[in-house]
Amino acid sequence: MATLKDIQNKIAAVKKTKQITKAMNMVAASRLRGAQTHMEAFRPYAGKFAEVLGSLAERAGEEANPLLVPREEVKKINILLCTSDRGLCGGFNINLIEKAEDFMIAKAGQNVEFSFTNFGKKGRDWCRKNQFSIDSEHIGVVGASFGFNVALTAGKKLVDAFLEGQYDEVHIVFAEFLSMAKQLPVLKQILPIPPLETTEVQDEEQSEAYLPEHICEPSTEELLGEMLPRNVYVQIYGALLETSTSEHAARMMAMDNATQACNDMLENLTLVYNKARQAAITAELMDIVGGAEALKG
Repeated sequence: MATLKDIQNKIAAVKKTKQITKAMNMVAASRLRGAQTHMEAFRPYAGKFAEVLGSLAERAGEEANPLLVPREEVKKINILLCTSDRGLCGGFNINLIEKAEDFMIAKAGQNVEFSFTNFGKKGRDWCRKNQFSIDSEHIGVVGASFGFNVALTAGKKLVDAFLEGQYDEVHIVFAEFLSMAKQLPVLKQILPIPPLETTEVQDEEQSEAYLPEHICEPSTEELLGEMLPRNVYVQIYGALLETSTSEHAARMMAMDNATQACNDMLENLTLVYNKARQAAITAELMDIVGGAEALKG
């Protein structure tokens, strides 16, 4: 049985751990507010941008720009994997990595060559461990303050590589922020740009896909030549914002659970300490009583 001193040391250690987890929870909550504000402010822009661009691309056709044309054979795929730089955020990184693994398993047997563009140390370390090809890595971005230039730099490399034939497809894996308790891993194709998903508008007789008409100046082709690459940058930036917000939310929940676990451990250790102390007191009293009886005899 553990001595009273050992139990006291364990209680002190758990209290210090609780202080750390509580502090990390507060830091994550503070960073979450800023990241969530940026994410929610960017979502309407990204949505409207995709809507207008999708309408133009739908009317212009795939021949209007090479970024819209799917390859006949897909042999080289680049996966832009967004993870965090640090741990202590529950299953956040594991879920993202498993999403990428599932996609690679689904493509098994098709002689597809995979390469990675990594945002975050956790994804990069996983690629290194499994000896996957890493074309570029960006460390210290997710979870910190970053600007649109980060997505612009990464996006330009991917667009140029796609146009040069280095990649046949480019997919991005990121965490979509749904709520404080739920962050959904998402796999999304960004190159070639997939066709617009039209919304069905129901009327009394039939449902028709509605595409708004836009008057373009200069021509639609010239406009798409400028907007399609920017659409890739916008999607990457939006994915990074979603992942950053999701990371802080996941870490806040993980640290909150860890703090609660510390409270439970303190209750159990305090109970064990009180029982051990009571047993020691009882043993001392028995010794005193036994000694007194022996003197009487």
